[in-house]
Amino acid sequence: MTNKPTNKAIYITTIEPNSGKSIVSLGLMQLLLGKAAKVGYFRPIIDDFKKGKIDNHINTVKTYFNLDLKFEEAYAFSRSEVIRMKNENKDDEIISKIIEKYKALEERFDFVLIEGTSFTGEGSIIEFDINVLIAKNLGVPAIILASGVGKTIEELVGSLQIAYDSFRDKGVEVLSIIANKVELKNQSLVVAELEKHLPSEVIVNAIPLNPILANASIKEIVEELEATVLFGESYINNQAGYFSVGAMQLRNYLTHLKENGLVITPGDRADIILGALQANISANYPSISGIVLTGGLIPEDSIIKLIEGLSDVVPIISVKEGTFSVANRIGAIKSQIYAQNTQKILTSIKDFEKHVQVEALVERLITFETNGITPRMFQYNLLQKAKSNKKHIVLPEGLDERILRATKQLIDLDVVDISLLGDEKQIEDKIATLDIMLDLDRITIINPIESKCFEAYAKALYELRKHKNVNLAMAKDLMEDVSYFGTMMVHMGDADGMVSGAVHTTQHTILPALQFIKTKPETSLVSSVFFMCLEDRVSVYGDCAINPNPTSEQLAEIAMSSAATSLSFGIEPKIAMLSYSSGTSGVGEDVERVRKATEIVKKIRPDLKIEGPIQYDAAVDAAVGKTKMPNSEVAGQATVFIFPDLNTGNNTYKAVQRETKALAIGPIIQGLNKPVNDLSRGCTVDDVFNTVIVTAIQAQGF
Repeated sequence: MTNKPTNKAIYITTIEPNSGKSIVSLGLMQLLLGKAAKVGYFRPIIDDFKKGKIDNHINTVKTYFNLDLKFEEAYAFSRSEVIRMKNENKDDEIISKIIEKYKALEERFDFVLIEGTSFTGEGSIIEFDINVLIAKNLGVPAIILASGVGKTIEELVGSLQIAYDSFRDKGVEVLSIIANKVELKNQSLVVAELEKHLPSEVIVNAIPLNPILANASIKEIVEELEATVLFGESYINNQAGYFSVGAMQLRNYLTHLKENGLVITPGDRADIILGALQANISANYPSISGIVLTGGLIPEDSIIKLIEGLSDVVPIISVKEGTFSVANRIGAIKSQIYAQNTQKILTSIKDFEKHVQVEALVERLITFETNGITPRMFQYNLLQKAKSNKKHIVLPEGLDERILRATKQLIDLDVVDISLLGDEKQIEDKIATLDIMLDLDRITIINPIESKCFEAYAKALYELRKHKNVNLAMAKDLMEDVSYFGTMMVHMGDADGMVSGAVHTTQHTILPALQFIKTKPETSLVSSVFFMCLEDRVSVYGDCAINPNPTSEQLAEIAMSSAATSLSFGIEPKIAMLSYSSGTSGVGEDVERVRKATEIVKKIRPDLKIEGPIQYDAAVDAAVGKTKMPNSEVAGQATVFIFPDLNTGNNTYKAVQRETKALAIGPIIQGLNKPVNDLSRGCTVDDVFNTVIVTAIQAQGF
């Protein structure tokens, strides 16, 4: 048995705009690059960007840390794309593409830093839920960030606690909570209050507000005001700290200068301009970060000449607007960190390292193990696994519309090779009538009676079944049946697996497989499981399709087969042997049968985690499980559910499927020498699609 998969990513998310999320992204990236050889960066949803431009967050991280990453690889959607797709009810497509883009990075990098949305512009009201959903479906833990600006300590702590509860309620593990931009005097108090309200394993940090990070650079002012740079363009990334308006006489204005201050003055005030430049090079006055000339006024040539001789290290820019308006607009700029602004980047990293428990955070990141797998990630993994070693699947019911539509999807994705059984002309006409646009050159259509293999298959069947009084003529009659022909293709190695049952009964599908594919040497029983894709997890249900009233020995074998199936599809088996009582509380023939089956499994496979008899609620609900079976390593966290009989299992899976809208993949037949799987006659196109993929993956194990 394998251990649970170790996490390879972290999701940084916030609950509001302007929370200072970049400080965590930059600090964490610096930290991770010291621990892992290759670290990737991913933003599932970015703000809209102008044609020819790229997202600032991605560009900053990619450029500063020199990441081997193309811009297109680092994000999935722009904000407007997500809003449009949500309005078209394409939520599933959004999550599927995000998973696909993330998994591509996960394969290339040792670790991936994922940064959530920024809560700006249209659609920000739904962003919190989107971030929870993305983190959940990617199966990664989160760091939640909030700003303390404009909040009381109670409001800040309360909002972070609500955010923590929301993530945990959806099954997202929260590794750390960070209160950013808090007053320095309140830092320890904020940490203490958060620790009081959060579990001890959550790493709590508070980062004080740093004015340097809030200050706009001259470059940002130029862009916001559409200014013209007159001098000092090489220093355009200077941080504009405190700014003041030079409207008084020079002797009075000089007393208002502060370190890294920005001077705002009308363009015809040569005295203020020259005085500020002189002060900048004087040991008796603070240095200035830049000068903004207002009113569209440019100094006269003689003054320009003086400026050129004084300094080229102070950027001087010209704007058309008046002084009062300019001062207000500069004060309203929400400064960002960008690639060329190394001062802010270094300040962010330094603050992160100083105020965050970095070693504790790294330890949690390295040792964190994912709990289970989400349905979306499960389906993505199935698709990728099937593609990794493409198999040939035969579908005997070639005239069924659902089979044809699923075939098109499978062929378009290049997941499997497909053979359809039936009359070629009838199948082609059906495809044309339904306008399915299935590329006939990429599939094989076989009419059993006309097949060049027909005689060989009939003879093979005769040899296999002659001890049951089957003669050659009878074998030929049977081989005209698509179920027998398809099964023989698998038996003879002309196909890797078969999926049928859309129009045939389970017996019609399974009987030929039992007659000549037969069971594995170590298995005496054919059974089935369903993969139940619930909202936040994937569970394995067995046996819900084949064995009506299994004995204790048969239940034990179903449990062991289901554990093997579970493990082969990436789900750690924790087996619940279901009954109407838990532990030793119940008596009766039915509960004793389950108890004995559990004992058999423990004896044969002591490595398996198994509990039984156990009630369904104790198996799935952590609180109930702890109450009824406090020492169990399965109670409350079961992944494999073995039902005591077919009546219970079949009704339960259908009830869960209908009431929760869960996707049920199956039944998946286990125990055969080669994979043959049965569809329900009420199956959908998605059911066919998923069952074929699962069958192809099963075939990889033979």
